[in-house]
Amino acid sequence: MTFGHPLLLLTLLVVPAVAGLYALARRRRIRYAIAYTNIDVLATVVEGRAWRRAVPTALFLLAVAALCVGLARPHVRTLVAEDHATVILVIDASRSMQSNDIKPSRLAAAEEAVQTFLDRAPKGLQIALIVFAGDVQIAAPPTTDHELVRQSLRLVEDYPGYTGTAIGDALQVAVALGQHAIRGLHSGGPTIAYRSAAAPLPPDRTSPVSILFLSDGRQTTGALTPMEGADLARAAGFPVYTVALGTNGGSLPGFGTGFGQTSPAYSLAPDRVTLRAIALRTGGTYFPARSAAAAHAAYAKLGSRLGRRPAHEEITYVFLAIAAGLLVLAGGASALWAPRLP
Repeated sequence: MTFGHPLLLLTLLVVPAVAGLYALARRRRIRYAIAYTNIDVLATVVEGRAWRRAVPTALFLLAVAALCVGLARPHVRTLVAEDHATVILVIDASRSMQSNDIKPSRLAAAEEAVQTFLDRAPKGLQIALIVFAGDVQIAAPPTTDHELVRQSLRLVEDYPGYTGTAIGDALQVAVALGQHAIRGLHSGGPTIAYRSAAAPLPPDRTSPVSILFLSDGRQTTGALTPMEGADLARAAGFPVYTVALGTNGGSLPGFGTGFGQTSPAYSLAPDRVTLRAIALRTGGTYFPARSAAAAHAAYAKLGSRLGRRPAHEEITYVFLAIAAGLLVLAGGASALWAPRLP
């Protein structure tokens, strides 16, 4: 926590000063005669009410302290929505995504994770959706209409390009789409293939474009290798956050040996080494997701971070509200427990 006027924190010295005056006043004894037949009962009554008399004063002093902190204009470091930010979601829709080692399936877990991201993302954030297998397809161009992106998720289920996994080409399309978003251009559209590469932008580590890349396999086809695609993202200044979805024991019924098991020669395990290297090369973060819960957690975390920038937010109003609440409580306690005339 930082303060706009830190010297005003010296006003907190008022609190111990008032507390000292209160303690001094409590020590002053009023001498008067009292007739009471049972001294032990009187002592019990006095001890039982002593803490009640102190409560209103304590609440009042806490309210004064909150006001003093508020005067110093406190600020906290937080994340705020960034203007013109764009996140490009890239989802592997190859046949291996039908594997049920992650319940109910890898593909269903990916779709639920994207829904979680959309729930957490700022309303003004531009989001695009790219689906790939052997080919790459734009399901939704960069848009602030998050409902459109939700509807475009249906393309993930119906995507016809099951054969192959072109990780490098998918990154190339994501980079080109991000560059068009920066330039304010909207090329392509839902269900339109996009394979051309735009010229790289100058390196810009403050670029508002981020790529969230999910895959469950390893490169099997494509014009570019995964690291060549990562180099394009790095040159454009776009961090790539990678999610490796799946376990080493994935299998597809009727695929591989023909007996409901995966052929030992065909691995459905994600290429975690390559996906981690892509994230490191571009300044992103790598997330291993061996369960639907892990994928959900990764997308929830990124949904709360991507499209936002660090900022200092003033929270003076919080301390003013606390002070007001404490003063109300102090007044209520004083009215309830204050001595009354017979």
